[in-house]
Amino acid sequence: MGLEIGIEWLTLIMFGSLLVLLMAGLPLAFVTGGLACVFLFILGDAEALNIVPSRIFPLMTNYQLSAIPLFIFMAAMLERAGIINDMFDVIYKVLGGVKGGLAAATILASTILAAMVGVIGAAVVTMGIIALPAMLKRGYDPKIAMGSIMAGGTLGILIPPSILAIIYAVVAEQSVGELFIGAVIPGLMLSGLYMLYVVVRSYINPRLGPPIPVEERISTGEKLRLMGNMSAPIVLIVVVLGVIFTGIATPVEAAGIGTFGAFIVAAIHRKLDWYTVSEACITTLKASAMVIWIMFGATIFVGLYVLEGGQQFVQDSLAATGLGPWGILILMQILLIILGMFLDWVGILLLCVPIFVPIIKALGAQSFGLSDPNDLVLWFGVLYLVNMQMSFLSPPFGYALFYLRGVAPAEIPMSDIFRSALPFLGLQLVGLTICMLFPQVITWLPGLVYD
Repeated sequence: MGLEIGIEWLTLIMFGSLLVLLMAGLPLAFVTGGLACVFLFILGDAEALNIVPSRIFPLMTNYQLSAIPLFIFMAAMLERAGIINDMFDVIYKVLGGVKGGLAAATILASTILAAMVGVIGAAVVTMGIIALPAMLKRGYDPKIAMGSIMAGGTLGILIPPSILAIIYAVVAEQSVGELFIGAVIPGLMLSGLYMLYVVVRSYINPRLGPPIPVEERISTGEKLRLMGNMSAPIVLIVVVLGVIFTGIATPVEAAGIGTFGAFIVAAIHRKLDWYTVSEACITTLKASAMVIWIMFGATIFVGLYVLEGGQQFVQDSLAATGLGPWGILILMQILLIILGMFLDWVGILLLCVPIFVPIIKALGAQSFGLSDPNDLVLWFGVLYLVNMQMSFLSPPFGYALFYLRGVAPAEIPMSDIFRSALPFLGLQLVGLTICMLFPQVITWLPGLVYD
C-alpha cells in the first residue's frame, strides 16, 4: 500500500516539484508525466498505475483533437508558400499612407494570420522578421512597432481556428464550434482596440508612427490589384470558418477542407513542390507531437491530483477565502495570468481547466447574470483564452516577449521590449473587463448561429 499524505502537503509537494523541475529547464511534457508516475507509485500501489492508460486512451481516441495537426499543417503550408510575406506587403501598401498605418497594418495582418495559423509563436516571429525592420526603417518608434507585433501575434490564441480553443473544448467537454464562434467578437474587438490605439497615438504625436513617403504610396487601382492577389488565401479562410459557423462541417472536417485548400493556394502561388510539402509535414509533426505529449503528461498529473481529493481541496480553499462568485472568478484569472509567466499554455490548460470548470459550474450561471448553464462554460472558456493571451504578453516571462527578442535587432534592450508590451496589456485588460461585465459579447453570436 502507498503512503498517506495530507492533501495540503501533497498539493505543495506535487506543484512545488513541478515548478522546480521546470525551472531547471526540463520539458513540460516529460516533467508532468514523469512526476505523475513517481507520485502514483509513492501514493498508490500497482493498481493505481491503471490511471495512466485510462487517462491517455480517451485522448488518443478523441476525434476533435485530429483538427490540431490539420490546422497546423494548413498554417505551415501557407507560411512555406510565402503567402504571409505577400499578405503583409499588400496590407502595408494599402494602409501605409495613414499615420501609424504600418503598425495598424501589422495588427491587421496578424489578425488575418491568426485566422490562418492558430499557433502563437509563428505569428510573432514571422511579423518580427517582416514588419519590424520595415517599421524601424520608416522611423517608427521601436516601442509602438514591437508592441503592435506582439499584441497582434497573440491574437492567434483567440481568433479561430485556435489550437488552444480546440484543446479547451475537449477538456471542458464543450462544443469546439461554439467556442470558435464565441471567440470571434472578443478577438476582433481586441484587434480593433490595438489598431485604434496605435493610430490615435500616431495622430497625437506623428513622430511615433510617420506615414510612408508620398513616392512610395500607390494609386487606388494598384491597391485593388494587390488585394486581388491576396484573394486565394482570404477565400480559404472565409470557406474554412464559414463551414464551421454555418454548421455545414465540424471543425475537424473544416480543418480537412483547409488543408486541401492550402495545397491549392500554394499551387496558385506556384510554390507547390516536394520541398514545401515535406517541410510543412516536419513542422506539423514537431508541433503536434509536443502538444499531444504535454496533454498525456498533464492529464495523468491532474488525474492523480483529483483522485487524491485535490478538486475538493481547491474548492474548499476558494470557498474559505470568503469571496463571492465574482471574487473567485477574478482570483482564478489572476492565477492563470501568474501561471502563464512560468508555464506553457497547453500545460496551464490541462492543469487548471479540469479543476476550475467544475468550480465555475458549481457557482451557477445565475450568479454571473447568465440564464443558460451551457453559456457559462462557453463564457468562461473565452475569458480563459483572453487570460492566456495576457499571460503571453506579461513581463517578465511572457512567451511573446522572448519570441520577439529572438528576431529583434540586438541593440534594442530587453527592458524596451517589456515596456512596449505594457500599453497593449492594458488594452487586453479593458477587453477582458468588457467580456466579463457583458457576457453577451461572447454568447450572442453562438446563440444566433446555434439557435
